[in-house]
Amino acid sequence: MEPRGILTQIFFLLILTTGQNEGKRENKFYSEQHALKMDQAIITIHNLLPTGVDVFYISEYCYKCLYQPLVSVRNGPQNATVVVSTVHTLTLQLRPMGKNRTLCRWSQLYEEAGYYSVWVRESEPPIYATCYHSVDVNPSNTYMRNTVRQSLSRYFAAKKKNMQLIFSLTVMVFVNYGGGGYWIFEHAPWNGLTVADLVMPWFVFIIGTSVVLAFTSLKKKGVGRWQLIRKLSWRSVILILIGFCFINYSPKDGLLSWSWLRIPGVLQRLGFTYFILSLMQTFWGQKVIPLQDHWWDPVRDVVLYWPEWIVIILLETLWLCLTFLLPVPNCPTGYLGPGGIGDNGLYPNCTGGAAGYIDKWLFGKNIYNWPTCKVMYQTTQPFDPEGLLGTINSIVMGFMGMQAGKILIFYRKKDVSILSRFLVWAILLGISAAILSKCTRDEGFIPVNKNLWSLSYITCMGFFSFILLGGMYFIMDVKGWWGGQPFIYPGMNSIFVYFGHSVLGPYFPFSWEMHFMESHWEMLFQNLWATTLWVLISYLLYRKKLFFKI
Repeated sequence: MEPRGILTQIFFLLILTTGQNEGKRENKFYSEQHALKMDQAIITIHNLLPTGVDVFYISEYCYKCLYQPLVSVRNGPQNATVVVSTVHTLTLQLRPMGKNRTLCRWSQLYEEAGYYSVWVRESEPPIYATCYHSVDVNPSNTYMRNTVRQSLSRYFAAKKKNMQLIFSLTVMVFVNYGGGGYWIFEHAPWNGLTVADLVMPWFVFIIGTSVVLAFTSLKKKGVGRWQLIRKLSWRSVILILIGFCFINYSPKDGLLSWSWLRIPGVLQRLGFTYFILSLMQTFWGQKVIPLQDHWWDPVRDVVLYWPEWIVIILLETLWLCLTFLLPVPNCPTGYLGPGGIGDNGLYPNCTGGAAGYIDKWLFGKNIYNWPTCKVMYQTTQPFDPEGLLGTINSIVMGFMGMQAGKILIFYRKKDVSILSRFLVWAILLGISAAILSKCTRDEGFIPVNKNLWSLSYITCMGFFSFILLGGMYFIMDVKGWWGGQPFIYPGMNSIFVYFGHSVLGPYFPFSWEMHFMESHWEMLFQNLWATTLWVLISYLLYRKKLFFKI
């Protein structure tokens, strides 16, 4: 089984706003008064009204959020300067000081290191005030910003057998090191997708594919069922223990940092998912391909595995019932939101609904305390993205990968049949994701949400996986246009690279103290450098024929 790898381009979309370049003479003053960092800009509110004003803001990414106070300016002529985020479009609102009446409102995506002014002047009734927006100092690195933040619609591809694991491992290293500080390489605050949200489902999907291919090969070699059970149990336990010790490791506190113990984790979820998928393949997956013709031959790669399908349907039914029917104290039944200031601040302590409630009931405080929604939605409750309820759908995601593996076995050397079945699966899963999410980020029946591993999330990821797996199968196996270098090398030592980059990441030569925090370029260079080093290390291990496996 020869691993290969792929690389697809990433495109992102940014709607830029421009303004008149005025007041460059103020640049020195701004630099002295406000030390800007990455993804920050400065706004100066010039109030020319006879009354004071309060300025509030919300991020467009924050769904149904309450306006948050930004700055207050006394009666004019007065001004106040404030630092704002440039990650997402902001909506700002001006109100008379102490009153709940809107004077003016505007939305804008501010650019990194830009300096902006808003002039608030008196106007004739019934408006009473008008707001004029100007650019004092143009943003820096405009070309870099335009290049990096363009359409969010295309992501990565995958390849037969180990290709998703190989490339997603390289992407994971880059993302874990910081992704250059760009928001698209960070997990979505709650609903929606970023590049970082695509990586783990690829691992899970390809685990399912690898289980089918590997266990079929072991059966041909005469390995018995109980030998397989011992092997899969050992690998699962080791993977879970590595994950448990790894996420609770701190050089300050020693090998195990009991002071901030966390029970769930990425490797724990992968290990448990692998265990369940392997058991299913061991007891019900070792089928002999029938030689006789049957009416169900066009779907024999599905029909022959009906016991596995029953297990998956029961698991998904369990997820749906717990998610939408389990009563959660002081929260609406079936709640899928982040809590905090979201949903108009009505459910501040309901982060994750049933998923969060189950984890807190089962693990107590030993779960993740810094969920991705904490900053934007100002949540106070812990929430673990690798929690128990989401693990159910992780198994379902892996089962989709198992179906890909069965297609590869049943239709071996029949490229048209393999590609057509990948396409059918992609269409079915894509339609399911579109219906569940209503093709929106927040308004669907079940929004696409990586934190919850929602049903629409795994169907969406299954769609991408089958489409891109088929594309890479065509490019690499059918046409032989590319062998996947250099991404094959990290995949051959995946556990070593994953563990090593996480433990050694804070140390030189993988990272160093940055001195240019006002821009992305140094962090981007550092993260690309560290990722390249691990690719190089894995290549040297490959040349020396050293492979670290469980």
